[in-house]
Amino acid sequence: MSLGDDTGRTRTRLPEASGDPYGGARRNGRSSSRSLVTVVGVVVLLIAAIAFANRGGGDSDAEEGGDAPKAAATAPTGEKPVTAGASGIPAGFTHDRQGAESAAANYAVALVSADILKPDRRAEIVRQVFVADKQASLEDRFDKAYSKEFLSSIGLDENGNAAPGETYVSRTMPIGTKVTGYSETEAGVDVWCSGVFGTAGEKTTNPVTSDWFTMTLQLRWADGDWKVDSFAQKDGPAPVPGDDKASTAEEMAKAVQEYGGFTYAR
Repeated sequence: MSLGDDTGRTRTRLPEASGDPYGGARRNGRSSSRSLVTVVGVVVLLIAAIAFANRGGGDSDAEEGGDAPKAAATAPTGEKPVTAGASGIPAGFTHDRQGAESAAANYAVALVSADILKPDRRAEIVRQVFVADKQASLEDRFDKAYSKEFLSSIGLDENGNAAPGETYVSRTMPIGTKVTGYSETEAGVDVWCSGVFGTAGEKTTNPVTSDWFTMTLQLRWADGDWKVDSFAQKDGPAPVPGDDKASTAEEMAKAVQEYGGFTYAR
């Protein structure tokens, strides 16, 4: 569901076919000959990439297409790393475009997380992420959207918890960011994301699946940090689904418990 430009949506999806949603069937069958062609193709691409890397020299800007987007360097920048805020969400972003992009990526993770469905954690997230003059109205809208009835419809209790033996999953992974506008006091940032969401459980009607979406965040420099003034979400861009074998409910629940998230900063 979506609450418009100022709030996000909780992603839910019902299975389209009967049977075990975590069965071993692949989403798209592929013949062995196609698999062989794929392997050969990957090997050829790897050889070509190694040859290119070893070649050196030349005009890098011309080769990369001039104005084409480039990944940010991983070398030290001299900027102080962000720290975890009171609610565990990163804080202390630098007052520049880079800081705005880092803030947007981290806030996208928080706003489409399993914690946003928990009333107590939701209040903490709102206070950490949003500018002060928007917090009260947004907290009220979130509470109405993620009502007891809505939570029950996706298999959660009024506190946002899954049934015993089940694990609710909502993880967001930013793929990239794009600054759409910037000044000393405001910034607009698009965050392209992939995510997994649903309930890991043998009898769930809302199995863990994946999606792709883009979050548009309007940020404001307030109280010495970047905070969200408003945000919206739209589907895609999404790639063609791969040939991955679906994991069992137990494997998904174990992965959520064992793998932590990242702090996004440059």
